[in-house]
Amino acid sequence: MTLTPPVAKRIPRTDVYHGETRVDDYFWLRDKSNPDVAAYLEAENAWADAVMAPTRGLQEKLYAEMLGRIQETDLSVPYREGGFFYYSRTEQGKQYPILCRKAGTLDGAEQVTLDLNALADGKKFMALGAFAPSDDGRLLAYSTDDTGFRQYLLQIKDLATGETLPDRVDKAVSVAWAADGRTLFYTVEDEAKRSYRVYRHVVGDTGEDVLVHEEPDERFGVYVGRSRSGACVFMASASHTTSEVRFLKADTPAGEWTLIAAREQDHEYDVEHHGDRFYIRTNDRGRTFRLVSTPVSSPGREHWQEEVPGRPDVMVEGVDCFARHLVLQEREAGLPQLRVIELATGAAHRVEMPEPVYDAFPVNNRVFDTAVLRFSYQSLVTPASVFDYDMTSRVRTLRKQQPVLGGYDAARYVSERLFATAGDGTRVPISLVRRRDLPRDGSARGYLYGYGSYGISIPIAFSSNRLSLLDRGFAFAIAHIRGGGDLGKPWHDAGRMQKKRNTFTDFIACAEHLIAEKYTSADRLAIEGGSAGGLLMGAVCNLRPELFRVVVSKVPFVDVINTMMDASLPLTAGEWEEWGDPRQDADYRHMKSYCPYTNLRAQAYPTMLVKTSFNDSQVMYWEPAKYVAKLRTLKTDDNPLLFKTNMAAGHGGASGRYDALREAAFDYAFVLSQLGITE
Repeated sequence: MTLTPPVAKRIPRTDVYHGETRVDDYFWLRDKSNPDVAAYLEAENAWADAVMAPTRGLQEKLYAEMLGRIQETDLSVPYREGGFFYYSRTEQGKQYPILCRKAGTLDGAEQVTLDLNALADGKKFMALGAFAPSDDGRLLAYSTDDTGFRQYLLQIKDLATGETLPDRVDKAVSVAWAADGRTLFYTVEDEAKRSYRVYRHVVGDTGEDVLVHEEPDERFGVYVGRSRSGACVFMASASHTTSEVRFLKADTPAGEWTLIAAREQDHEYDVEHHGDRFYIRTNDRGRTFRLVSTPVSSPGREHWQEEVPGRPDVMVEGVDCFARHLVLQEREAGLPQLRVIELATGAAHRVEMPEPVYDAFPVNNRVFDTAVLRFSYQSLVTPASVFDYDMTSRVRTLRKQQPVLGGYDAARYVSERLFATAGDGTRVPISLVRRRDLPRDGSARGYLYGYGSYGISIPIAFSSNRLSLLDRGFAFAIAHIRGGGDLGKPWHDAGRMQKKRNTFTDFIACAEHLIAEKYTSADRLAIEGGSAGGLLMGAVCNLRPELFRVVVSKVPFVDVINTMMDASLPLTAGEWEEWGDPRQDADYRHMKSYCPYTNLRAQAYPTMLVKTSFNDSQVMYWEPAKYVAKLRTLKTDDNPLLFKTNMAAGHGGASGRYDALREAAFDYAFVLSQLGITE
């Protein structure tokens, strides 16, 4: 057993950025092939396990609680695509779903399309990427990742015979079938994990696939997809700020692609098809987007006709076309809305939602000619639910609510929407859930989660695992901070590039608000973030370490300057439009002001659990490894600093559902034990 924390050796490496000499003592940890790297990570794992040894009983109790709330043998709601109903099911004791279908009706015989448990046999990781049946349902294009690096192998299965065909593509990203059921379009990654080429493949053809398009701009990725109508294949090139779309008639796979509108910097648009028109979501006249339509025969911008104008307080996030309706995914006041428009009359209404704080989005709507919209709904107290909504009669039917075993009673809990005030006067939303009987006197424990990047809206989602915190006297909150998309694109703009510090000060304001309103206190507050949310954790701990008692930082993006200087790394070039390009002096100076690794200094830090995965392709393992190694030499406190590396997973941690529960139990046991709960 390791009795003292590991000490990483120091091998100084010197670089000069903008006239400044920077020394990195832990650059050597980037060498994944160096056995000393794995040895250091394993030593950190051993130390973390030794520190956590007294909590093993608590970990087992938490694991049993979490598992006991799950209906292990379960069935998803079937959805129709072509002539089949597709669904997934789980079986007790098996880590992964079994994907199935039935022909014609739900009374038919079950056919297993993919058993992920069989595919995972002998492997420590398994993730499904693409799952695309051909129009006639005979062939299935699917992709899998068995390392966690999010690098997918594309294969084709003949569902009539059960045979996996010899057609294989490495590093596949997106796929789309043509109407003939034999031609498949797909995209592949380059060495920096950028989806950069589109190919056309004919099943069974042993010749070279046809290169359809190559995206030369390193900021852009290219993707393919099929319209719900089935009539078009779309090819979209997009950066973080700019996009352009081409289309091809699905029944002429060898035909010419037509450009809808050439890219212009900061113009983003996406396209849906309906009959002789395209419906286009565009930000050409405002950051919150509007909806236009245009003829398929002449789709250029000069023919765009406004259908729904842009509104400054309503973000249009997406559009779904059906035979007789459009559905707009909107976001207003930080909450998602589903707006239904009847095409024949133009009459519009929103789907009513029953709670003041919730999440809702369309799901598995594969049929074009239907009046039924399927959507998912959940809240901090309502488990994930699937509804079918008749867009004409406005009647909704609950198809399934995820069971929560063990006597869960939603009435015992209450969800709230709060607002913190940032230093510049901005009101920052907070979603909070707690037991109704939780005292509001500052004595309760708090758990604050944050992200705040890429314009991503944090879902106000139910978690049965979270009950293990709530039932032990926690108030759980989500900080909807700037840099995310919770209040639309302007909210994202206010927390990116030269305004990135707003993300961190917003989170601090949310923590201060929870303390001021006596939901918790600083010595009882735990915080969590992952990936870009891990950057958030590092930044706020440098700025206000006394405000937080415990920190859980997962796959944290903490070495901002060094990573964004290296365009050979996955994602870097494309993300210059999110963080800035440190090769430019102004961007470098701003990054330097908040980069967690750069700003570590001699001071007391909160108790921390830092987690990563050896095969992470989004945030390389060495970022948190370097961060922890440097922090160990600087922190002036005796608070535990634990570092755990999953040596057989990627950005999302363990892939198997039981393994993921083990990881969650470990994390919760760490937080609980550090806050005095050691049952």
